[in-house]
Amino acid sequence: MRKFILAVSYYLNCMARESAVLDDGLSADSDAEEDDIDGNRGLLGRRSYMKLAGTATAGAALAGTGVADEGYDEIPASGQVIRIGQGETYENKLFDLTNGNSVLLLVEGGNSTIRNVGFKGLHRGDAFMISITAPSGDVLIENVYLGDGSTKEGESFVHGPGAVFYHRGSGCDVTFRYCNVQGWPNNGFYCSNTAYGGSVRFENCYGKNNGVSTFRVASGDDVIKNCVAYNDDTDYGPGWGGYVEDSGRPVWVWPGDTVSIEDTHFAAGSYPYAMVLRGNGRARMDGGAIDGNVQGTGLQRSSVSGSADLSIPEGVPTSAEEAASGGSDAGNGDADEPDEDDDLENVILFDGDSSGVTRYEFDVSGDVEPSTDEGATIDDETEAGDGVAHGVVADWKDAFRFSGDLEQLTVDGPATVLLNGEEIDPAEYGEELPHVLEVDGRGTPTNFEITVEGAIELDSEDDPEEEATTISGSTVQSSVTNSTQVFHFSGAVTDITFTEGEAAVFVDDEEIDPTEYGDTELLPHALVIDGTETDEPSTYSFEVSGVVVKSDYRDASIDDDDVIEDGAVRGGVTGWLDAYWFSGNVEDYTIAGDATIDVQYNAREQ
Repeated sequence: MRKFILAVSYYLNCMARESAVLDDGLSADSDAEEDDIDGNRGLLGRRSYMKLAGTATAGAALAGTGVADEGYDEIPASGQVIRIGQGETYENKLFDLTNGNSVLLLVEGGNSTIRNVGFKGLHRGDAFMISITAPSGDVLIENVYLGDGSTKEGESFVHGPGAVFYHRGSGCDVTFRYCNVQGWPNNGFYCSNTAYGGSVRFENCYGKNNGVSTFRVASGDDVIKNCVAYNDDTDYGPGWGGYVEDSGRPVWVWPGDTVSIEDTHFAAGSYPYAMVLRGNGRARMDGGAIDGNVQGTGLQRSSVSGSADLSIPEGVPTSAEEAASGGSDAGNGDADEPDEDDDLENVILFDGDSSGVTRYEFDVSGDVEPSTDEGATIDDETEAGDGVAHGVVADWKDAFRFSGDLEQLTVDGPATVLLNGEEIDPAEYGEELPHVLEVDGRGTPTNFEITVEGAIELDSEDDPEEEATTISGSTVQSSVTNSTQVFHFSGAVTDITFTEGEAAVFVDDEEIDPTEYGDTELLPHALVIDGTETDEPSTYSFEVSGVVVKSDYRDASIDDDDVIEDGAVRGGVTGWLDAYWFSGNVEDYTIAGDATIDVQYNAREQ
């Protein structure tokens, strides 16, 4: 056992020295300009190394571990490296650092979770506590306490140890939720390597007196929401170096992209700046407050005050024991109050598949809300309310808690659905196409094109072509004068376009306003991805300044797996064409493979 501890301790020391360049080619305190970022990073990315013999895995038992009465494992630090692999969950642990040793949680795989973990005592080592190297997938780090701080006694580079480090070789999307990080000389959350891939999202996190910065971010997909970070003159012990020398910033954006900051409060205290935007670093801040100066000119403000509320966000653990036991609102609920989720007794999980996109929709007889059960993430694109929820998954998971019964379930794609841990068949729940769409003519010949998220069928025993109706995947094209056409569909209506004439449109017997669903004029331009001459798959993404919809232009196929979001498109071709109608201009595109792209402006006039 002693040989194992010595080997791991040696590994940690080597890693700390190697981290002097922190995988971005720059030291932690470097003020040099950012590196050039080469290559296309693609659109619509979502949430789109080292192997050490003898290193403990997340599921391995550790010598010297005791189980506390509160329901967590108490583990003395001894230089352990604990690896969290693909799909693993590591939770309910308390690490005792008071013996002067260190520990490292190494996240190597995506779709993994660290939850309810506390680090107790002033750290005196020279390493980061949590290190992230997962190349893809989603990672959730929730209800973690790193609030006892660290000295610089064991430092092997300028700033000493930090709390969390996101490596440059990573490509995963990490959500930090209900984390307390205080007094770390070398950044609280060192995550600026998202400039090279992946993203980070902070929700209800708290940082205080972290050297260099608390939130160090870079990617346009990075988000800081409902968080607090500030500085005062607290001294975290011998060797920390003094708060002026280490010049902590609550937030540092560098290298450059526009980071989103919502309802978050920053205060500089005696430090020079509350926010630093280096190089091309930019931030869009909505709500919250900045008490202090901002270095750089790339800040966009909306309803931002100068009086910061520095109280700890609700649900953030205030001790290692509280975090390990899951005793905060972020974990299993307050022990003295009923858990709000107690009434939502059912869990439905949509386990995505990297082979394609899956769209889902379901209705329940009670209440429903998004959940992080089984390592799922909660995304802004997911919608839930009034007993109805819908969303999209690919190589990630979505989960919901609900009360009552599952009454309707529609799934388009390869995802697996589990209800309370058991796989279910969506066909057994309600109708395959649960919604009714009616287009009611008003006496004037009117052509229309309507697109839905899922599938759509004409409500007629006749062939659609006999009624001058074309259905391609999720899009229908037809016309009405005095008649009414009825369709059954799944998902939601995403686009309605008319030419001349007028018609009323009803969804489930309620009239809707067509102007709220895309462009009411036929889109003029065409974009074609031609993979007919290729044997290998080609993937593509592009973005337009206007509206874009799928099309069968030039006999192109319409694939359910292709994704459209807010003018941005992602898809793939192998031996066929994909085509789109759009308005505005093509602003960006990426193709991986041998397929070609052909843009034809005013194609309908040719």
